[in-house]
Amino acid sequence: MDGQSGSSLLNAISLLKDPVTAEKRSLLAGRWSTLDPSLRLLTQGLGQKATGCGATIGIQPKCDFACTGCYLGDEANKIPALPTSAILEQLRQLRAYLGPKSNVQITDGEVTLRPVEELIEILAYARKIGVIPMLMTHGDTFRRQPGLLERLMSEGFLTEVSIHIDITQRGRDGYRSPRTELELMPLREEYAQMIRTARKVTGRRLRAATTLTVTQQNLPHIADVTRWVIKNRDAFSLISFQPMAHVGRTRKNLQGVTPEELWTEVGKATGDYGMPLTKAGPFHFGHPECTRFVPLISIQKPNEKPKLMQLIRDNPEDLQIMKEYTDRGLLGMAFRDDSPAEMVGRAVGAIRKAPVWFFGRVKKFLDGRLRNETGTTFFPLLFKGLMGMVRVDGVTLTSHHFMAPEELGTEVGQLRLSACVFRLPYKGEMVPMCQMNAGGLREEFYAGIIKGEG
Repeated sequence: MDGQSGSSLLNAISLLKDPVTAEKRSLLAGRWSTLDPSLRLLTQGLGQKATGCGATIGIQPKCDFACTGCYLGDEANKIPALPTSAILEQLRQLRAYLGPKSNVQITDGEVTLRPVEELIEILAYARKIGVIPMLMTHGDTFRRQPGLLERLMSEGFLTEVSIHIDITQRGRDGYRSPRTELELMPLREEYAQMIRTARKVTGRRLRAATTLTVTQQNLPHIADVTRWVIKNRDAFSLISFQPMAHVGRTRKNLQGVTPEELWTEVGKATGDYGMPLTKAGPFHFGHPECTRFVPLISIQKPNEKPKLMQLIRDNPEDLQIMKEYTDRGLLGMAFRDDSPAEMVGRAVGAIRKAPVWFFGRVKKFLDGRLRNETGTTFFPLLFKGLMGMVRVDGVTLTSHHFMAPEELGTEVGQLRLSACVFRLPYKGEMVPMCQMNAGGLREEFYAGIIKGEG
């Protein structure tokens, strides 16, 4: 048994006793206590499901694109990258703040422009200390340097990547100035195949997301992009819609969209798969105006379109199940990045805490929903899935709404900042991303780099 397998087995045994872990439970309680009482809702993710998300800064401010919607200022391309030691210190701070299996975005300008040996060192160190790094990139470096993605997976142990694709981007090889999202569909296909190939070549897992800035210009094709992601959910299991905010060097002529406009278009796509959405649903992280997410379960028979189910709907029955789950001390339990042994240990550990509830109340709830929405029940579906007779997987739709400078000082803006789930280390504090981008702190941070600080 090698060291990694042995560690995985020991972790699995530990998870049998506590599927959440004491450290995460303590951090969750801390987040919950800092939330405004008006935000301590059953559907609140911060402090119940997760401890938040973090990001690096100064790892590579320069970018080789000149996008029309960019939250970095004009000075970013002139700022040198911080030394690797400084980035490793940021990762240590993020790990202490976020806890085990921390969600940390490796981001700034275009991080793949950093020397590959340094990037590998940063990724490998993150994994070593218990951080799950997600590499945020425009992805073109992977196209120009075949094998780079595989190397980051094999040598840096990268398991998560997010590729930004939309019509605001300028500088991409073969797609210099796209006018509609439809023009970018061949590019999305290229990346989907790249991800599948990287997994096959390395034999490693890679969870991939795609992000896009949403403006009035590309709003009419959001439904088309959503349909594409649902179809290619084996490659991209998450899409993040990011309505434009006037921050950084974003062009003033660009117009943003409201949450209602965005989710109306998304709902047109999900409606084609039996589940029309009229709004984002009950889940949110931090303030409801900041982050919304809709986890979907997909059930697909051979040669048929998938049927989508919303994991938790905004109705009394689903919310009651959530409350019962909360009452049984399972908040914070997550299988993300678990090894097979850890996944089994965590699942068995959870069932041990409430076996009657899982095999009684929960099974009845699932059977009812599956029967009504897909014509089957839990155990027959499980059998068919294991036998390869039906494909069961999922995709998550999210929206992240960043603030413009004029919003920060408002009463709602201040409440959003205090409940922010997306933070960066700066001068000994974890600073909200909107404060960093729209409040002038990024410029201060970059000025510090020029002075040799950080």
